[in-house]
Amino acid sequence: MDLEERVAELERRMAALERSEPRAPVAAEADFWALEGLRDQLARADAETGGVLFTGAVRLPTGERYEWQIGALTEELLDGDWSDLADSFAALGNPVRLRLLREIVGGRRTAAELAELEGLGTTGQIYHHLRQLTAAGWLHTAGRGRYEVPGVRVVPLLVALAAARP
Repeated sequence: MDLEERVAELERRMAALERSEPRAPVAAEADFWALEGLRDQLARADAETGGVLFTGAVRLPTGERYEWQIGALTEELLDGDWSDLADSFAALGNPVRLRLLREIVGGRRTAAELAELEGLGTTGQIYHHLRQLTAAGWLHTAGRGRYEVPGVRVVPLLVALAAARP
């Protein structure tokens, strides 16, 4: 895709965003259908300490669609070894890596496309970040020099971003 086509695509996306209606946050307790479903599951499992659930149905700018959910009992989470998760969180704790993920989710999938972007550092630095994201499971290679966020990580990535918002 040449520069002219890329600019036209960006202009098309910007126009679509400007036309979209903002959505109000869910406020009414009756609207917590996912929470009610979780409570029902917990009651059937006789889980006194409760649990958590996150779920999502998304369509990426690339047209890919993902539906995903996971739940865990509070006791299992609190009793687990959290240090095993440090690398995954650390991989997300760098602005360059977050930008790489955003660009890859948005459709820039090759190392060459990523290297063309300003502010990401040298090619060697980009590969370093890509290796860290891959080692933590946030990316996988989909061929020579091509990266993707694994389908099972798309919704968790978006959940982590939503949870990190103030």
